[in-house]
Amino acid sequence: MNLSSITAALRRLPRTTSWLIAACVLLSAVAVISPVQLPVILYKGALVSLAAVLGYWLDRSLFPYARPDGYLVSDWRDDVNAPNHVPSGRVDYPVVSGYHWIFAAALLRRAVVVGAAMAGVALGM
Repeated sequence: MNLSSITAALRRLPRTTSWLIAACVLLSAVAVISPVQLPVILYKGALVSLAAVLGYWLDRSLFPYARPDGYLVSDWRDDVNAPNHVPSGRVDYPVVSGYHWIFAAALLRRAVVVGAAMAGVALGM
């Protein structure tokens, strides 16, 4: 096995694999150092995940007519034959002409609402 084949294999891994490995190493360290903290970590992770889901649904219910995918040219769910890889220089789902800033604002609004819900729950722990 040469260096180029190892590099090629590493490129095929998902983008956050290194973060997953780091999280597993840190979780293993916590398990060795203080195993009583594992249920607390599980509890906090579950609460933050629940806050993300609640923030998403809060955004959907507060802004039902301003969903980010509403500004796309076509509904992305209708494209069952979508290719896994989009050629370079082409977007997967184009935004309606003239609505790029509104689309960006809707995306940022949703990110802020979800992030605020997660931060609120995390600060309340």
